[in-house]
Amino acid sequence: MTILLTNDDGIDAPGLAILTELLPEALVVAPQTPCSGCGHQITTRHPIPVETRSPQRYAVQGTPVDCVRLALGHWQPETTWVIAGVNQGANLGVDIYQSGTVAAVREAAFHRIPAIALSQYQPAGQVIDWARTQRWLARVLHLLFQKPEPGSFWNVNFPALPPAAPEPDLVFCPPCTQPLPIRYAATPQGFLYQGVYHERACDPTADVAVCFGGHIAISQIRVC
Repeated sequence: MTILLTNDDGIDAPGLAILTELLPEALVVAPQTPCSGCGHQITTRHPIPVETRSPQRYAVQGTPVDCVRLALGHWQPETTWVIAGVNQGANLGVDIYQSGTVAAVREAAFHRIPAIALSQYQPAGQVIDWARTQRWLARVLHLLFQKPEPGSFWNVNFPALPPAAPEPDLVFCPPCTQPLPIRYAATPQGFLYQGVYHERACDPTADVAVCFGGHIAISQIRVC
């Protein structure tokens, strides 16, 4: 396999670090700074500066989709898998439309390249145990590398569990169709979003309910 790694939390993010440790031969092309929530934004009207960290590692002053497009068009056109993450925070259900992490693998799917988006749910105030996430990550990659699906991508979300909790099940499920909360507070500066992520509505057997229920949610999204 010829693998490309990227993310939307930035090239120095811990989630990308644990992914790189598992796949040390992969090419890493990631945003120089965090750009979470940028969706499928691309840069076409000005040059994209790139910092070469090593022959296999590039920091791009652009979006996750810019990173994938540059890698496929310039550094590694023979890429056979694109993997994005591990995102710090979940990308469940309708989150996939705003997530830069998911946009990166959607771009890969447009090019008929199998791809996986990986995210770690993080409730407010909790610290992520990245070593545990890495252990789950190894299980997921071992499984999904056996399921290349050109024209689609896998969206994976790891749950937030207590330290002594048993290992979570891997559950294949559809993405949730329910909207995010739209609660806002009026302030002198304007309206401030007050929606609470873990209080979102959810379809009972879809990815939000699965991940919030303590399991690893795996959804296949077809784009072509």
